[in-house]
Amino acid sequence: MAVIMGTAGHIDHGKTSLVRALTGIDCDRLEEEKRRGITIELGFAYVTLPNGERMGVVDVPGHERFVRNMVAGAAGIDFVLLVIAADEGVMPQTREHLEICSLLGIRHGMVALTKIDMVDPELLELAQEDVASFLEGTFLEGAPIFPVSSVSGEGMDALRQAIYARNKELAPKRREDLFRLPVDRVFTLKGHGTVVTGTLISGRAKPGEDVELLPSRALSRIRGIQTHGADVEEATPGHRTSINLAGLDVEDIRRGDVIARPGTLFPSSRWVLSLTCLSSSPRALRHRSEIHFHHGAKEVPARLYFYDRDKLAPGERALAEVRFSPENGEETFMAGVFGDRCVVRAFSPLRTVAGGSVLIPLDSAPRRRDISPEMRETLLALPDRSGQAGEEDRLVTQLELAGPHGATQAALSVLTNLENKRLEKLVQTLSGKGRIACYDKESRAWIAAAALQKLSDAALARAAEFHRREPLKPGMAKGVLMPAQVPPKLAHFVLEKLLRSGALTAEGEQLRLADHRISLASDQSALREKLVEAHRAAPMTPPNLKDVLEELGVTLKEAAPVLRLLQQEGTLIKVSEGLWYDSAAIEELKHRTRVWFETHDDLTPGDFKEVTGGLTRKYLIPLLEYFDRERFTMRVGDKRQIRGRVS
Repeated sequence: MAVIMGTAGHIDHGKTSLVRALTGIDCDRLEEEKRRGITIELGFAYVTLPNGERMGVVDVPGHERFVRNMVAGAAGIDFVLLVIAADEGVMPQTREHLEICSLLGIRHGMVALTKIDMVDPELLELAQEDVASFLEGTFLEGAPIFPVSSVSGEGMDALRQAIYARNKELAPKRREDLFRLPVDRVFTLKGHGTVVTGTLISGRAKPGEDVELLPSRALSRIRGIQTHGADVEEATPGHRTSINLAGLDVEDIRRGDVIARPGTLFPSSRWVLSLTCLSSSPRALRHRSEIHFHHGAKEVPARLYFYDRDKLAPGERALAEVRFSPENGEETFMAGVFGDRCVVRAFSPLRTVAGGSVLIPLDSAPRRRDISPEMRETLLALPDRSGQAGEEDRLVTQLELAGPHGATQAALSVLTNLENKRLEKLVQTLSGKGRIACYDKESRAWIAAAALQKLSDAALARAAEFHRREPLKPGMAKGVLMPAQVPPKLAHFVLEKLLRSGALTAEGEQLRLADHRISLASDQSALREKLVEAHRAAPMTPPNLKDVLEELGVTLKEAAPVLRLLQQEGTLIKVSEGLWYDSAAIEELKHRTRVWFETHDDLTPGDFKEVTGGLTRKYLIPLLEYFDRERFTMRVGDKRQIRGRVS
């Protein structure tokens, strides 16, 4: 893996001069930088190592007005060369830059004490003591301090050898499979078109491959790749990389945009963070406060929301939600991955006040009210846990927080920041343990066992409520059990699980609780018997239902559940509005009709009157229309023919 070194330090402490002395490259490329003698934009160079390889160098501006540019450059470095001028010592941006490096998770570095040609030996010794004291309690405590002069070259060999050694010692962990290039510079190159540069923080890419620009999701293709000015056949993690993009103009791309493979990152309007307020912050960070949010090479306005407090005091850490503020009337989106580092700067006074780690970089993150205190603690602990147990907990926790829809494997890649091979092995292990389940094999969608159980319990509760509300109905449609917002494949998976477990029973297209039995109340049982009795008393000429109910003193609304049950179980048959027949009578009439058609080709209403033994038109016409609806007979003109008859 390639290593990237970055500078940090106060304005005019000699960062750019030091890089030029180390590399022979002048990082100040803008006319304004040369005229004013200060670094404004990021500068890039490389150190040629003894083995011939090139180590990338990022030179950052030191002026407080350009801290946003400094953060963009520092976001991709592995170790820092903190530059402090011997004649001035530690200054405001020395402190802020070191804090930014700490917030970005940088844990390695050394100090270059510059301009030693401008101080006497006694003052140099005092400067070294002051710097060592300043570094106490920071990640650079005990780091080597190299007194150097970019003018005379004094001390440069020792610094150069230390840089070589540090490059060999460091082995930064970077994903090989998730291609991400945060853009820190975009320009047009004559004869080539649009070119973007950045530190390739993970993944690999080759010319000819398709990519997309995030957050716009504009598609492009890699025309060519360079590393440190040389054409290469493959971009590898940790290198300063230039990519020639097809089909995109300079105006389409902004600093902070990310180049990635299509469908691998998911731009979102809000993230969940583990946020730490700097001990040096002049005041606490308040709930709903407006901030400058820095991630990768991008800086956006945003607003902070805390889960369990009104303010975050200096030195404290807490769970926070950051919502990116709209710009120019359009919603702002950012593309990140679990474990990414971020920096927070206050609006007034404009200074670095906090930073932390990205926990959930997707819009599907649960709302603050939906995360319990226990889950907050679990979330905050995720970045600190390593090994297989830590990875398993990370994956399961993210799935539990993904809610009732779970997450696809592509989303899990972002939510866990695990290599795809490792992720695949992990989901299979957890599936075998019953902690997660795959409900959609085509899209590789997973759900946590706890979330699956909640869906199952909710479905059973809805079934129980349905049976309570409709005790005379034998079952319900599947849609009653699963809300419309649940994906169809997940709904099917849950219901199949309940059917396999025996909790639900299917009867045709309807479902019911396995222990559900239709039971009538005593008054309903009596009504049922009276209705059946009334229709069986004169089976061929049953009374009008309205007359029966009036005689019993029951309204149609009160009788409706009992009538539905009688109809569903096939005891009574509704022939027309108000006219119900006992099922045995209907079967008898069908039998007589079949017998008629054994010797006749068709049936007139007069014929049917003969078949029924003299029924009047009050019964004949509704019965004939009922037979037609049931596809027992077929009307042809004024006559009927029996269906299914073979000539």
